[in-house]
Amino acid sequence: MTDSEIIELFNERDEQAISLVQNAYGKYCEKIARNVLGDEAEVGECVNDALLKAWESIPPERPQSLRAYLAAITRNNAISRYRRGVTKKRENDSTALVLEDFAEMLPASTNVEKTAEHRAILEEINRFLGGIASVNRVVFVLRYYCFESVPDIAARLGMSKKSVSAALYRTKKQIRKHLEKEGYYL
Repeated sequence: MTDSEIIELFNERDEQAISLVQNAYGKYCEKIARNVLGDEAEVGECVNDALLKAWESIPPERPQSLRAYLAAITRNNAISRYRRGVTKKRENDSTALVLEDFAEMLPASTNVEKTAEHRAILEEINRFLGGIASVNRVVFVLRYYCFESVPDIAARLGMSKKSVSAALYRTKKQIRKHLEKEGYYL
């Protein structure tokens, strides 16, 4: 069944849409949640919550890409869970490092998710990413959107860890320069 047919089932409030989404994108959403949370018990709950949010938001939303829409819901839900301290003790806190690393490009705010400037900056970053080499864009998205580790990205793309780290460093530097050029002083 195609994504548009599944979305139509959501619009018709047919509960079969949830099981179809789970079969088509469940593993993908689990991977995103796992990359953020690292706790298997939390992963399942996070994905279930994401599916519920999709059920509640379609309609009125009509996503162009169901996969990207579900990934965004899952990612945001996992980050919220992480920030609330729902996860248990972790040996390697890579999520905090990724959030900290990316946060340096965003303005400080007590509630940065809701500020108009934050949304404008994210839109500008998306525009910037659309104009760079695809490998750099993929590396950036895998690291800062899907929370994949540098070694996992390197293995997935057939690159060295050093090359991935260098691509991330250069892309962040270019984004910062681009944002400053556009009037966002970070």
